[in-house]
Amino acid sequence: MDYFGYKNNVLCAEDVDINTLAKKYGTPLYVYSHRTITEHFRKIKSAFSDMPTLICYSVKANSNLTFLNVLAKEGSGFDIVSGGELYRVIKAGGDPKKVVYAGVGKTEEEIVYGIKSGILLFNVESVNELKQINNVAKKMKKTVNVGLRINPDVEAATHHYITTGKKENKFGIDIELATTLFTEARKFKHVNIKAVDMHIGSQITTIEPYVKAISKIKKIIEGLNETGAKIEYFDIGGGLGVIYDEEKPSTAAMFASEIKPLFKGMNIKLILEPGRFISGNSGILVAKVIYNKKGGTKNFLITDTGMNDLIRPSLYQAYHKILPVNVNKAKLKLYDVVGPICESGDFLAKDRHLPEVKEGDLLAVRTAGAYGMVMSSNYNSRRRAAEVMVKGNNVFLVRERETMEDLTAKDKIADIR
Repeated sequence: MDYFGYKNNVLCAEDVDINTLAKKYGTPLYVYSHRTITEHFRKIKSAFSDMPTLICYSVKANSNLTFLNVLAKEGSGFDIVSGGELYRVIKAGGDPKKVVYAGVGKTEEEIVYGIKSGILLFNVESVNELKQINNVAKKMKKTVNVGLRINPDVEAATHHYITTGKKENKFGIDIELATTLFTEARKFKHVNIKAVDMHIGSQITTIEPYVKAISKIKKIIEGLNETGAKIEYFDIGGGLGVIYDEEKPSTAAMFASEIKPLFKGMNIKLILEPGRFISGNSGILVAKVIYNKKGGTKNFLITDTGMNDLIRPSLYQAYHKILPVNVNKAKLKLYDVVGPICESGDFLAKDRHLPEVKEGDLLAVRTAGAYGMVMSSNYNSRRRAAEVMVKGNNVFLVRERETMEDLTAKDKIADIR
């Protein structure tokens, strides 16, 4: 579900013509739909409204300040994986008391920042990290809440780069060591173990892996509570998939109907960490065709956007639908849609049938609201794109396009002799 569609053969974001946006703000351009963001959040909130639930949007999916501010106003909490993401959440008006902090490599500086900010809890991913948090808290004369992230060793049936719940992944604590670790952790005076956490991957389109993982960890929680533990939160992570091509992911209601019965009889609060589910279909990336090049065996549409703006196709071989902004009735041709970066891996799509495209035409890359701008770079010294958000017929510039001066703003020419 999203609010990008054709009106009079022109692609629009809600009520705004994409041509108008491209003319005013240039390309490449990320365009977000406010209505898509809020409705996706409300759908998952509504699906779990009959049980104690904290929804923590996963900031890594899209960390634009306006994007975060929209969700903060909806009452969202936030799942973060760095001090920088915590800074963004606070700057955007998010409540630190609704922040859960994951990630395998939290530095001492980041732990201090999290404690000072008063976050809800740290999700701990190793014994050494637990010791580090305890030591930092001791120095600060504080006691902090933590959750133990357990690796349930469940196959999530997604791309191997974004599966996180298998034994061979770097994430979480081995399920067989969880009870032992909890016993050890109780020796630490400056941490309160309040939660058990899991995260099995991203872009998961079936519910079965969640059911399997939750069932495994539920037994651990029950066993811990029998020893006198007081586990208040069960954080089941995020990873709900969206439609890029022909996937048939679960809706929020379908997901909830399968998950909620697993919590029957548990006096515990659920934490959810949706990221892509909220942001994925909320954005498109608009590109202009610079050259229509006929190669030896292929037709190439060379655009002004590439892997520096959207790396998912190059990194994950990910599929994104590509649409002409202006519909024409020309016959279909087979194209590779590529960018200007000096890498053979710089492509947005391969072997796509599109109505014949001319130089200067605009293309829209769909489902670019998640892991798009956040993974962009200045490779080849290219300026990162502008971002706009549309609400009805109103348009808001939410990130300016970088300037040439921005490219060198932090560089120094050393006086080397």
